[in-house]
Amino acid sequence: MNDVDFAKARIHELEAEYTASLKCLERIPESLFGYKPHEKSMELGYLTLLVAEIPLWIYQITQGNDIDFATYTHFQPQTTDELVNHFKENQQKAIDILAGVKDGDLDGTFSLKNSGTVLHTEGRRDSIESSINHMVHHRGQLTVYMRLNDIPVPSIYGPSADDRTFG
Repeated sequence: MNDVDFAKARIHELEAEYTASLKCLERIPESLFGYKPHEKSMELGYLTLLVAEIPLWIYQITQGNDIDFATYTHFQPQTTDELVNHFKENQQKAIDILAGVKDGDLDGTFSLKNSGTVLHTEGRRDSIESSINHMVHHRGQLTVYMRLNDIPVPSIYGPSADDRTFG
């Protein structure tokens, strides 16, 4: 598969996951951003931020940029609306850059670093695919946090116990 077809397929995937992710993020009240189900768990606010920011990683990967955790600046939402808008903007940036991909644009590698030390390197295509999987994984974690806080879980790939409708 050439880069153009690959990018189109990833746009389709991002669009397919968008509504469920948005529905989850919209339901998280900022009053619970500090919630942790266990001392070793991440805070709910950070988990929601991961779901909202992973499309921005796809943008960075497609541009040919590596991400260094020491210098990467996370958005700091104060409200659910700010978080949701951040997700919408990141989703659109990812789709827009993928829509402009030409053959050869995704050659090379992407690395995650910490203070310049390479933690992980893989091909850019693989990294884009794994980033989408990573977002879906964290959204799944998010639904568990939602359940633990009596926040209705929306329909994702079919009806949930809280939402017996599709869509």
